[in-house]
Amino acid sequence: MPWYPLLVLLIAVERLAELVVSRRNTRWSLARGGVVAGRGHYPWMVALHTGLLAGCLAEVYLAGRPFVPALGWPMLVLVAASQALRWWCITTLGRQWNTEVIVVPGLPRVEAGPYRLRWLRHPNYVAVAVEGAALPLVHSAWITAAVFTVCNAVLMVVRIRCENAALAELAPPAERPDGRAGDPAAGDRSGHATRRRTGAAPDGSAGNRTPA
Repeated sequence: MPWYPLLVLLIAVERLAELVVSRRNTRWSLARGGVVAGRGHYPWMVALHTGLLAGCLAEVYLAGRPFVPALGWPMLVLVAASQALRWWCITTLGRQWNTEVIVVPGLPRVEAGPYRLRWLRHPNYVAVAVEGAALPLVHSAWITAAVFTVCNAVLMVVRIRCENAALAELAPPAERPDGRAGDPAAGDRSGHATRRRTGAAPDGSAGNRTPA
């Protein structure tokens, strides 16, 4: 379909909008003592999402993937739904949302919007996974969908472990997930005494909602 490149372009513009919001929120978080974690895996996430957009167009035009209405229209609905969920997360977290894992000690936990749903631990990651599979399948680019899904699953394992580690470092010693007393200096390095539990919100944001 001739409109498919336009759809991919719109997603690319949306990604740029995310980066603008993220950079603004990063400055806000760092100014308040935010601690950045997971710098090692972040470039791979950027590369994966860039590759998704490029792969969608490359596979469709180089491999001649057709638009199959029975598949394409439902996938387009899922792409739209994933965008709605993503921006619900972004607007709910406000300044505490970020594409990186940034922990701001002392902030209250976010328990509004999609984060009040206990059965949906990482709503933004759900949006990413759905979009990453559905966008290529709008035009039957199944190889791109499969490769993204596998690579994203691996990165999400790393990402969630990173978030949990950030929580553990900033939690009071008695609340460490592993039951150890922890290093008192870890709390001091954050610029705050470890009297209360602080942590990173799910989805790489700086809000204090404990990830799974």
